[in-house]
Amino acid sequence: MKAKKRNAKRIRVKKRQQEVNAKNWPIVKVTLPADLKGVKPGEVPAHLLRDVKPYGKLHWRAADAYHAMQAKAFADKIKPFKPTSAGDTYRSLAMQTTTFLQRYQKQPIEGASTRTWEGVKWYKKSPTMASLAAPGTSQHNLGIAVDIWSASGPRFEWMLKNALDFGFS
Repeated sequence: MKAKKRNAKRIRVKKRQQEVNAKNWPIVKVTLPADLKGVKPGEVPAHLLRDVKPYGKLHWRAADAYHAMQAKAFADKIKPFKPTSAGDTYRSLAMQTTTFLQRYQKQPIEGASTRTWEGVKWYKKSPTMASLAAPGTSQHNLGIAVDIWSASGPRFEWMLKNALDFGFS
């Protein structure tokens, strides 16, 4: 019974976060850097990627913007300010595919969130798992997205106020 209550609470918290996101989080149209035009998502050449400490890599322009945003966060006493994991920066197509197959299945699950990949509808195995874009469709596959660790409370408020200044939404 406690597990059901915990899961219900997580779902309510996620729903509140989604409502806050929808009202306050600016979504900006992504302008693809010229050196990514024609690059297959998940197959970004190594020379276009830069390390993001402590985890992962980003396209060099996104890495520069991230490092500037991180420096501002640190100056504003928002610490730590880091990616959730290496999987929350650049993802190769193989990594995106493996993670997608861990979280989604073809067998229908009533009420489950879905994704379409290669013309097939996929069902998320559990509502407690983070959603994931279909392989080849994520901005992570181009190295231009980063998920920030513990993006809630003061860190989330700081991001709402500042992320757009660095080209992130």
